[in-house]
Amino acid sequence: MSERDSCSMQRQQLNQWFDSPLGRSLQAHEAHHLRAVLPNLYGTVAAQLGRIGDFDLMDACIAPTRILLDDQAEPGRCRVRSVPEELPLDTRSADVMILPHTLDFCDDPHQVLREVSRVLRPEGHVVILGFNPMSMWGLRRLVARRPRPAPWCGKFFRLARIKDWLALLDFETTHGMMLYYRPPLRNEGFMHRLHFLDKMGDRWWPMMAGVYLVVAKKRVVGVTPLPVSWKTKRTAASGAAQPAARGMILPFRKQ
Repeated sequence: MSERDSCSMQRQQLNQWFDSPLGRSLQAHEAHHLRAVLPNLYGTVAAQLGRIGDFDLMDACIAPTRILLDDQAEPGRCRVRSVPEELPLDTRSADVMILPHTLDFCDDPHQVLREVSRVLRPEGHVVILGFNPMSMWGLRRLVARRPRPAPWCGKFFRLARIKDWLALLDFETTHGMMLYYRPPLRNEGFMHRLHFLDKMGDRWWPMMAGVYLVVAKKRVVGVTPLPVSWKTKRTAASGAAQPAARGMILPFRKQ
């Protein structure tokens, strides 16, 4: 099995894990904080790299066109089949890119970020969710039996490394937060009783959260972004694929 096939299988396992009580609890927490971040990121096109669970993470986006890129095709779902290392989108065609644990479960995280940089317009934003290895979640990953099940089979990159990679691609980190201070326990009732840790964590142990959320802006030297016209009617290029996404034409890369 190739590394890419292995990562695809791990992403499928992660998606299934997010349907567990612990996964649903974490995803609800992540979705709550995304609703506070995404409305402040302007643009006409938003894309999410990979589906996790059943929450609509782009629900709070103000962009009228929303694209879900995923390598797991399912009937009845509006999505584009794609691997994160090779995005079928035009250069400078998106304003917001959301990576929900995408870097933790991909073959080449550097290539994924290069593709994000290519697809984003100047002053566009990338939003990254990742598991924090410097936490009880990271410790749980270290003691997990091999082969590790999801989510412990992920790479769990340090936040400092993610910020370094972004800086090398001329991204400016504009916002960040640490999320979910509860330990990864299976007992749903006990996890609910530990809800107070999420309120105390930011004050007493801010870097020990299970997940980090990072927002970074693409900077392009010498380029002034054109103002976006929200009322401009968008038309499809001749022969372009036209999957449905809120009635808009998706900006696919020309072959």
